[in-house]
Amino acid sequence: MSNNTGCGKGHNMALKITFLGAGSSVFARNVLGDCMIHPELEDMVFSLYDIDEQRLEDSYLMLNSMKHHFGKNVTLEKYVGEAMLPNALTGSDFVICAVQVGGYDPCTISDFEIPKKYGLRQTIADTLGVGGVFRALRTIPVLEMFGEHVEKYCPNAVFLNYTNPMGMLSGYMQRYSNVNFIGLCHSVQVAVPKLFDGIGMEYDDKVQWKIAGINHMAWLLEVSRDGVDLYPEIKRRSKELGYPEGDKVRHEIMHRFGYYVTESSEHNAEYMPYFIKDKYPELIQRYNIPLDEYPRRCIRHIEEWQKMREELINSPDLGHEASKEYAVQIIHSIVNNKPFKFGGNVINHGMIPNLPAKACVEVPCISDASGIAPVYVGELPEQLAALNRTNINVQLMTIEAARTKKKEAVYQAVMLDPHVAAELSMDDITAMCDDLFEAHKDWMPQYR
Repeated sequence: MSNNTGCGKGHNMALKITFLGAGSSVFARNVLGDCMIHPELEDMVFSLYDIDEQRLEDSYLMLNSMKHHFGKNVTLEKYVGEAMLPNALTGSDFVICAVQVGGYDPCTISDFEIPKKYGLRQTIADTLGVGGVFRALRTIPVLEMFGEHVEKYCPNAVFLNYTNPMGMLSGYMQRYSNVNFIGLCHSVQVAVPKLFDGIGMEYDDKVQWKIAGINHMAWLLEVSRDGVDLYPEIKRRSKELGYPEGDKVRHEIMHRFGYYVTESSEHNAEYMPYFIKDKYPELIQRYNIPLDEYPRRCIRHIEEWQKMREELINSPDLGHEASKEYAVQIIHSIVNNKPFKFGGNVINHGMIPNLPAKACVEVPCISDASGIAPVYVGELPEQLAALNRTNINVQLMTIEAARTKKKEAVYQAVMLDPHVAAELSMDDITAMCDDLFEAHKDWMPQYR
């Protein structure tokens, strides 16, 4: 990342934070609510942008209620549609991105239903696999458009991306744009507490850990308390107590490959060829793998939002409790020059020497007034690097496809996916991709 940030403002200039995809009301509440309650962030402008006018209005009313509840000096602005994007971005210090191109209906439905016709079953399909590839292909042009506007209207802004597939999007933007772009995910900070909770171990601020790898497949390389390695006790409890019901895949990976992985079991079940197999249907029950989980989650969130909406947008006294997202701490560290360490997604450039230099890796990063700097990690244990490389192959090939707009590169990216390759023939993979090209033709560029 560039060290050139745009936060050297005078005392009378407000801090401007633009939220792209602000119609994601619950997430906007988490991130911008965190900024609102931070004791050292004052005098802010929240610039809210979306293409859905109703959802944007909901978020505006919700944040306005929170503003009055906390008595903060926050100016709220709202902008709808691409024509208003320059106004939303002009003068921004930070840009937060949380968009879903194509939404649940029709794009997510197609990402699941079309592969299912070919016998390919998925759980989340937003990071890897054919679902992750096509999500990237329809999202990258939107991020490119955002990037062009950022370079023109707020070139020194720090771009905090929360949109998946993180590795593909961050890898593309960091290679092919001049934006100060960093990818953020909350799986790093919640991984160890989740692990400890599942096996009945106490987690406190004395627990130290080191995590690195790639997004959604980063590894708990070290975990200790008062200098004592906790992995032997973790593995003993995992074996003796039995794998936690909702986390069986990750515990199996830990015992087979030696280390716990950051992202959830439902995600990692589809990043590897070992768990979702037509030949062994009993594995689904043994590892409690929730097939079609993401569509169910989308439906559940839509229903929950309908119930929450009245409370959130009409409450005259809406409060907020701090979330676990990194955004506010990064903003605070840069604005007030107070170093903060977090897990970020950046181009490798040797931080993990036994992963490809062009890969997007998830490593410790330090932010302060000079910008964001990734930390050298060193080589991963070879078996972990090998698993990462199977995912990186798909990511790099998808980035190449997005750059060249060639169908052949898309076919190759999907053929390289470990789960897809374990289940389908090359002919079926090509036909499946062609069906998805047709289904998504209104949401992505033409591929030749």
